[in-house]
Amino acid sequence: MRYDFNFYNPTKIYFGKDSLSHLEDELAHYGKNVLFVYGGGSIKKIGLYDQVMEILKKAKKSVVELSGVMPNPTYKKMMEGASLVEQHHIDFILAVGGGSVIDCAKGISVAAYQENPWKKYWIDNEEVKHTTVPVGSILTMVGTGSEMNGGSVITNEEEKLKKGRVFDQNVYPKFSILNPTYTFTVSKYQMLSGIFDIFSHLMEQYFSNDDDNVSDDLMEALMHSLIKNTYKAVENPLDYEVRSNIEWISTLALNGLTKVGKTQDWQVHSIEHQLGAYTDCAHGMGLAAISTPYYRFIMQYAPYKFAKFAKEVFRIPSENKDEQTLAKLGIDALANFIKEVGMCTTLKELGATKEMLPLIANSTDLGGGYHDLAREEVLQILEACYE
Repeated sequence: MRYDFNFYNPTKIYFGKDSLSHLEDELAHYGKNVLFVYGGGSIKKIGLYDQVMEILKKAKKSVVELSGVMPNPTYKKMMEGASLVEQHHIDFILAVGGGSVIDCAKGISVAAYQENPWKKYWIDNEEVKHTTVPVGSILTMVGTGSEMNGGSVITNEEEKLKKGRVFDQNVYPKFSILNPTYTFTVSKYQMLSGIFDIFSHLMEQYFSNDDDNVSDDLMEALMHSLIKNTYKAVENPLDYEVRSNIEWISTLALNGLTKVGKTQDWQVHSIEHQLGAYTDCAHGMGLAAISTPYYRFIMQYAPYKFAKFAKEVFRIPSENKDEQTLAKLGIDALANFIKEVGMCTTLKELGATKEMLPLIANSTDLGGGYHDLAREEVLQILEACYE
């Protein structure tokens, strides 16, 4: 490990079919007033809403509900929740849903009692110095890793900006309940979108540095396992072991463990965030459409790492192949994987128009791992994945 690091993650994980049984004990640690945050009607369809309400009632909690959190949570929705926190003197926020619901809950936790939190925390990246409202989560859709980190991605519709902010450990969920059976009713499209979000989280951390880093070894194993389990999930989406493997990979991919000692990239996410701001597309599908053209573009700056990716992740034989050839084969394998399992491959599929591309390029936060992109290069990549 070439770089020094500190690692700490305070989130307690309850994993498995009986994990909801721990909710009542956890609720005992927090005050009476609970904000119950969730999305559409899916948690009601699977009976989870009634189960959670029964536990909250048994724990003698006073419950305020915030429903209708959308897949790309908006600043307006987040501030609606922050207002409820203030009005009802909320002691604890319980997020039940996918990563977007949990992201929104963490945003509410930070935004409550604050003036112009969008500018303060998502634009200016100010340190959070005030006391935040504790958050707990029950996960129903896999992908973001939000159940075990401080990330909160929020879309400001008025400004056409989708911004992610990673807060410190005080904003991490205090506990998260992960029952893979809750993810079974998610559509194939959303399942695959979540899966590529996981894959992208790992690649964003992996494609940086040129050292011999044990974090890379961990990510290679996780990516290979994710590919293997994805094919099985497409074949049989109700396979508990397969879906539980994918769920745990998702958590490990973004709980801080795999980034230690890494510089990281996150340029694909930055581009996709602005794609999402203009199209409201499924996040993982946007990442899938952008990733192959992006990695073909930056491969020239780190052929060694892409050759290693081909060998260790896709298990492509390296005999009689030079570094450039192997690196290209690895990206080809990534493109084939995306296509074979049924993920999106073009921006046009996701509702983007050619007129949007310069707007997306001009509003994207610039950065990169092996190469810092210029605006014209972002536009070039967008054009390459348009259709």
